[in-house]
Amino acid sequence: MPTLREWLREATAQLAAAGVVSPEVDARALLQHVLKLSASGLLLRAHDAVPAEQQARLSELLARRAARVPLQHLLGEVEWGGVQLRTDRRALVPRPETEWLLHLALQDLTGGAARVLDVGTGTGALALGLKAARPGAQVYATDLSAEAMSLAQENARLMGVDVQFAEGHLLAGLPGPFDLIVSNPPYLPAGDQAAADPEVRHDPPLALYAGPDGLDVARPLATEARAALAPGAPLWLELDPRNAALFAAELRAAGWAAAVHPDLTGRERFVRAVLSARSQPRETMPGV
Repeated sequence: MPTLREWLREATAQLAAAGVVSPEVDARALLQHVLKLSASGLLLRAHDAVPAEQQARLSELLARRAARVPLQHLLGEVEWGGVQLRTDRRALVPRPETEWLLHLALQDLTGGAARVLDVGTGTGALALGLKAARPGAQVYATDLSAEAMSLAQENARLMGVDVQFAEGHLLAGLPGPFDLIVSNPPYLPAGDQAAADPEVRHDPPLALYAGPDGLDVARPLATEARAALAPGAPLWLELDPRNAALFAAELRAAGWAAAVHPDLTGRERFVRAVLSARSQPRETMPGV
């Protein structure tokens, strides 16, 4: 019967052979998950034998990770942006890059009673992260996918926070004015699907791909946002670094003041756009 250290070494080798990018990190996460150990607990018990009653479960999860099922799906949850989210095939696994979008958007939320909309919420990550950081805000979230919406609502219940969900396309008919609209929409060009990593194939294609250039969702989203944003309120988008600057230029041509912001690796990924005064709609739609 192997010790924990021996199991970890063998599992790391197996995952590396399967092409997993972070084999030791993932093997360690699986071991801690099944044995319910902290990082320090795993270190202290490194020379203990793997409990016989846990071996079958460990073997099952290791085989599935070697088959490139996302680690987050195997663990069932992910810590993201200060919140704990349940994750499965119903929605896109929240990416670390999007945590920086949350950070950027929060800088625009200084008022306590702001009305905020997260478009294409998926797991509910951005909406729940915003509500957790700004409890006084009224947070709304939409998604076209009924499955994603059910997962986001589960996460809201688990956190015990009040977010208003609406299933539907883009703004789902929710009228403004909103003090902030934020979205991590599908943004990959459709041509990327053929060469996608195995883990990515477990994410819903609806949450990933957006037409030939990846902007088939961002463009109509910006159009709907024009009538729903309060004067001077920002629209924040996460986009593919290949087209963020392009879309910012399109927005500027359409009367927005738009700037591109880098992610933590320096890639131009986020777009912040505010309508210029002359481009604001003449009438503001009444609140919900």
